[in-house]
Amino acid sequence: MRGALLPILLTLSAISTAAVGAEPPSRPGVDAPELARLGAFAVGVRTVTVVQPDQPDPLAFDPQTAAATRRDRSLTVDIWYPAIARAGAVPETYTAALPSEGTEPPASFSVAGLAVRGAAAVEGRHPLVVVSHGYSNVTAALSWLTENLASKGYVVAAIRHEDPPIGDRSKFAGPLLRRPIDIAFVARTLQDNLGSEGLVDPQRTALVGYSMGGYGVLTSAGAVLDPDGPGMKFVPGGLLLPYGRGGAKRNAILVRGLKAVVAISPAGASWGAWGADGLRGISAPLFLIAGDCDRTVDYATGARAFFDQATNAPRYLLTFRNGGHNLGLAPVPETMRQRLWDLDWFEDAVWRKDRIVAINLHMITAFLDLYVAGDRSRAAYIDGLVPESAAGSWPADRIAAYDAVSPGADGVTVWKGFQRRHAEGLELRHATPSPRPD
Repeated sequence: MRGALLPILLTLSAISTAAVGAEPPSRPGVDAPELARLGAFAVGVRTVTVVQPDQPDPLAFDPQTAAATRRDRSLTVDIWYPAIARAGAVPETYTAALPSEGTEPPASFSVAGLAVRGAAAVEGRHPLVVVSHGYSNVTAALSWLTENLASKGYVVAAIRHEDPPIGDRSKFAGPLLRRPIDIAFVARTLQDNLGSEGLVDPQRTALVGYSMGGYGVLTSAGAVLDPDGPGMKFVPGGLLLPYGRGGAKRNAILVRGLKAVVAISPAGASWGAWGADGLRGISAPLFLIAGDCDRTVDYATGARAFFDQATNAPRYLLTFRNGGHNLGLAPVPETMRQRLWDLDWFEDAVWRKDRIVAINLHMITAFLDLYVAGDRSRAAYIDGLVPESAAGSWPADRIAAYDAVSPGADGVTVWKGFQRRHAEGLELRHATPSPRPD
């Protein structure tokens, strides 16, 4: 028995050792744009379980009876929040696993954190941000965002959706049905529970989703599912139909108090989730982030088209030139560097991942601060910029220190908050809602 356990113990030891002394990905590096830096608060973390009773399981559908097995759906939710610093407190180390290639067992990893489990929360009602990970992803790989936003005064709740392994596409019906239902249910539950605690303001809620989570947050933000779209056929027994256009349960997947939506590399186009007009159902401010070389969900028919179709929302599209799909997870942990499959969960083929994280933190912070926290000064970081980041100029007579940050004014058109020579390879589109017909 001891011999059988030895490889497991060695693996766990390697994972733990790799995290010791590592820098948390929520703390960006020296070349990060201005708003990426951590906020003024320490960060606490806690984990809760919420249960939605009597839910149909699309993966347990019986074609003979045309019915799905019903069971309670239990969801684990990790919650980060502004906390009171405590001397000597030991920060969290997150451990998780992602599906490996083929029949290999899941690949385990750890991520260094700065949050302290169970730390006392800062008093006051904070905005709530609900985060939905990608297909078969884990919340531990999103700590770059969750911890960083919590340090800036947000309560951030990341759902563990417990997807089936991504390699088994026969079970795609599960995430397709459950994503928007999970998001809306968790948002309502936390708005009620944490609102009663006095920790969150339910009327200042935002959604952030990556990949499959992007499909989920767009749908829960109001994008109307197309009952005639091919995606409906993936879910047996018509279980998704009641949540689509004209369906009796459509309102059940909408999030109340919604002030903003962020979708990173959002899925949905490949199965025609909303048809040509469904994204018009979104009116909350929308920030899309994508790479124009995304081979997984496609840029042209995905984020780029979504930007054009969501005509009733103030909206932005940040494009990483030559970037791929993997824009949502942390830089690769050390134990995931040995196999290309494992590495490719995290890393981009062209962009440095810590650079992607820093840019995303800067832009997401500006967007949420503006539309959720109501800080009008943040508009200068995302409104009125030259669309192509490389086109920004910095006249020689206005250059100060080598690492000076662009003021975005006085003749300097380098994107505000970026250092000189460090605003390259990006495009930002911005559009306002189309006028409604009289």
